[in-house]
Amino acid sequence: MPTRRSVDLSSFPDLVVVYLGYRASAPRGVLTLLEIGVRLLKIRATPPPGLLLHEFFLLGPFHVGFRQYWTNLESLYAFTVTGQHAEWWRTLGKDTRGGGFWHETYCKTGGIEAIYIDVPPMGLGRFAPERDPVGPYLSSGQRLGREESGTALHPNQ
Repeated sequence: MPTRRSVDLSSFPDLVVVYLGYRASAPRGVLTLLEIGVRLLKIRATPPPGLLLHEFFLLGPFHVGFRQYWTNLESLYAFTVTGQHAEWWRTLGKDTRGGGFWHETYCKTGGIEAIYIDVPPMGLGRFAPERDPVGPYLSSGQRLGREESGTALHPNQ
């Protein structure tokens, strides 16, 4: 008989799950991919407050994905807008450095949002209607309907 398991998430009422990835589309993108790998190994070795788990997966030979579980949206926001991480994402928001970036955010308390920059449609983008990330869809906080946070998961996104 198969062994069945489930989980009790009652201790994580504000759980947030983020899928993100980078897809290299030019030789320069492969170097960027390696740089992302080094940065994420540092995050994994010294997790920021609120990060419960960081996992890595391959979506193709030059396309990496990551799944992160956060205790709450505020912890995720705090991490994404501080230090070297924020600086690096601001740079990537202006120049994807030979590839493309995407993320999808799922909140246990409600709300799902996504952004795709220089990548073909994937995930939610394969079935949901496309919408320009302007106005009320400019930041991740706005796309989640949490305008009071007014903070993007990644600056310029």
